[in-house]
Amino acid sequence: MNRKLAFASLGLIAAVFVFRPAAAEAAEVRLLCAVAMKSAVSELASSFEHATGNKAEVTYGTAGVLRDKIRNGEAFDVALLPTPYIDPLVAEGVIETGSVVVLARSLVSVGVRAGSPKPDISTVRAFKQALLSAKSITYADPAKGGGSGIQAEKVIEALGIAEEMKPKTKLVPGPESVDLVANGEAEMALVNTPVIVAKKGVELVGPIPSELYDTKNFAFKIGIAAMTKQPVAAKALIQYLSAPNASRVFKAHGVEPGPG
Repeated sequence: MNRKLAFASLGLIAAVFVFRPAAAEAAEVRLLCAVAMKSAVSELASSFEHATGNKAEVTYGTAGVLRDKIRNGEAFDVALLPTPYIDPLVAEGVIETGSVVVLARSLVSVGVRAGSPKPDISTVRAFKQALLSAKSITYADPAKGGGSGIQAEKVIEALGIAEEMKPKTKLVPGPESVDLVANGEAEMALVNTPVIVAKKGVELVGPIPSELYDTKNFAFKIGIAAMTKQPVAAKALIQYLSAPNASRVFKAHGVEPGPG
């Protein structure tokens, strides 16, 4: 555990008794969470259980897959998804409008194998050249519903290099792009920042130029299911994930907490 994570964890331990309810109020809360937030939320879910006595059952998946699960009637209490996926669910009445808050922001970034040269991606022109110069790139298959993959594909098309990149692009179902980079199977991964930060053997180069896409789409919102049977515990989970101690954990995992 690095020093940032250790510090954040100590802060969460100190907050345990602030959140702990009476034993009779203990409940199981089901959270459907975009896989980009997995590294931070996994740690926070565990500390939430210790702090409150409630159980957090978390299901991770690409945003599109989770959205479809919800629309197909899967039971849940809380959802944590990027803006383009959660807003329609709010409009459809599946998620309570008044419960939704922006929990964090996570941009699409470039990751390379640890120890390898880091390409210049500081400008749109430099980023385009870095893509063209790369022997291979990898990102989430847009057809599988991964928000970062959908955005990566759009950016490459907007740069006018889709045909050049197609033969050297390796698509993966979800966050596995960093595995390919760590193993030397791909030179560059385009994926949410925390996925890169969480993977040993992969180093963060930085976010792709913000001029290339709408960064508001990578605001991750959290809200309560309209049909939840655990409204009190669901609200407690959102409050816990929004607290200052949780913010330090998010930052340690490469996520910017709050609405920004």
